[in-house]
Amino acid sequence: MPLDPSASSLELTRAICDFPSVSGDEKALADAIEEVVRRCGHLEVIRHGNTIVARTDLGRAQRVVIAGHIDTVPINENLPTREISIDGEPFLWGRGTVDMKSGVAVQLKLAVELTEPTVDVTWMWYDNEEVEASRNGLGLLAAVRPDLFEADFAILGEPSNGEVEGGCNGTLRVVVRTHGVRAHSARSWIGENAIHGAAPILARLAEYRAREVPVEGLVYREGLNAVKISGGVAGNVIPDLCEVEVNYRFAPNKDAAEAEAHVRSVFAGFEVEVTDASDGARPGLDAAIAKDFLAAIGAEARPKYGWTDVARFSALGVPAVNYGPGDPHLAHHDEERVPVAQIDAVERGLRAWLTAS
Repeated sequence: MPLDPSASSLELTRAICDFPSVSGDEKALADAIEEVVRRCGHLEVIRHGNTIVARTDLGRAQRVVIAGHIDTVPINENLPTREISIDGEPFLWGRGTVDMKSGVAVQLKLAVELTEPTVDVTWMWYDNEEVEASRNGLGLLAAVRPDLFEADFAILGEPSNGEVEGGCNGTLRVVVRTHGVRAHSARSWIGENAIHGAAPILARLAEYRAREVPVEGLVYREGLNAVKISGGVAGNVIPDLCEVEVNYRFAPNKDAAEAEAHVRSVFAGFEVEVTDASDGARPGLDAAIAKDFLAAIGAEARPKYGWTDVARFSALGVPAVNYGPGDPHLAHHDEERVPVAQIDAVERGLRAWLTAS
């Protein structure tokens, strides 16, 4: 079914959400978005896989990238969408309403309607955000067309309760291992139990106190947590290996190498293997264009605790923030739902900023 950009942002959100687009299955929605923007004479359209880029070229003094991912986590009996009321407040319920198709709908509507924005705008709708980084449409596009990312400022429509969340924490995953000696459990003293040897690892995690780190006026809360533990051979065998997977969420005042050094110091004496690392992003709110954005929408910036693709823009030297409708606590939740008022507020905010004289 074609998308109707003349519909309200709520109706467009509902239509976009009702296009199932679990990661890896975004083609139908990407086709529908491409069909809409290719009808717009003021937009140059580029497609790379299932990532759609539409950009103005008005010769403005500044350029802004506004991006949103079109994939969702798997559906769990939460489509089609429906409108509900909670304590008298209208919501749109269903998969993708928060993360992040309401933001995608606002962006698509404004891309069509704003033919003369006061800054040049590069709109991006990309695939495979919810899965491994090697498949991320934004990352794949940046590898072949870095010129499309040249901008003075970037906005990612990740859910932020309609507030502005600057930058994001970085994330590091490691596996901490203990080794032992296998033996029959009836003669356990012959062996060495690797699972028992993991007790100090868990004790250090339990005793760890997360730090709150100020970065450019925002305070980021860190976290160091076990997210998985595995070990064991059979019900009658003393295990010779135990692995504890640990996730470190670190403030953007440090890079991944510094985060790794910190984690290795916490687990000094143990074998530590890094399995994944992504730098965070500094708030990026000291640029004049970012200050103008905050003033135009009447928002006060907050820190983003989770990792988002703003880090990709930050790595390219483009200050970036998160700004979209929806409570991030409800992202991926089976009761995912977005307040209608937030969809309208984000549309008004972006429209006001992009048309301010």
